[in-house]
Amino acid sequence: MRKIRPNLFMIIGVVILAFFLFVAIFAEQLMPYTMDTLNRPMQGPSPEHILGTNDIGQDIFSELILGTRVALTIGIVSALIVVTIGTVIGICSGYLGKRIEKLLREFTAICMAIPSLPLTIVLVTFMRPSMWNIVIAICITAWTSTARVIHAKVTELKMLPFVKIEEALGQRKIVIMFRHLLPNIMDIVLMRATLAVSAAMPTEASLSFLGLGMFDQKSWGSILYYAFHRHGVVAGFTWWYVPPIVCISLCIFSFMLIGYYGIGSSVNTKIEAREVEA
Repeated sequence: MRKIRPNLFMIIGVVILAFFLFVAIFAEQLMPYTMDTLNRPMQGPSPEHILGTNDIGQDIFSELILGTRVALTIGIVSALIVVTIGTVIGICSGYLGKRIEKLLREFTAICMAIPSLPLTIVLVTFMRPSMWNIVIAICITAWTSTARVIHAKVTELKMLPFVKIEEALGQRKIVIMFRHLLPNIMDIVLMRATLAVSAAMPTEASLSFLGLGMFDQKSWGSILYYAFHRHGVVAGFTWWYVPPIVCISLCIFSFMLIGYYGIGSSVNTKIEAREVEA
């Protein structure tokens, strides 16, 4: 992390992400109306309701603020789980013996062959709609690409002298994997984490838009669902469906800026041999 040098694009991404995190944490304090407050339905933007009201009279701006928490929570938690699973499987398949490597590689290939979005839709359909079930459904197949990338890098690293020295000294394999190999692939892990968040958020929005999301919690996807099914799109109520689209796009854009222009371009990926104490 010390090697990451901030640049203009990364700073823009951090500022946008910090704004959404602030909104998510203090959503209740920032909402002008609670979800229990009902006004005249289908109102247009006005000084009282910046983005108008939905079909049952709830303030859309308050919905948008409250939905930030669900979107970020699902995105970040899914990314942590996906990256953890992918990193562990990638390191183990790349460093351990040929038998374990072949087994994990074939398992990863089989999982990659399964279409992720259709499987996610099927899983969410048969599970009780909740935030954690959506996270589980997203994570089941999303780890495969991370595992493949980590596997390829670890396969390259294990041939370097500092790994061979550790092996010659009789160091345990688990120590070599997570103390010496893992720090040298942290740039890839962090990059994959930003990509995982960027993939999880539109997946949640897609599930909610299809009516498979959480009906007891507001999210950007659920706003789009009701805007479409209550004919807000057909009626041209842009204040209803455009803001969540903009928020989803900006949030993904911030993670991509941090990933590509922060971690991807600033981290020096040259492997430096570690000093080995006798």
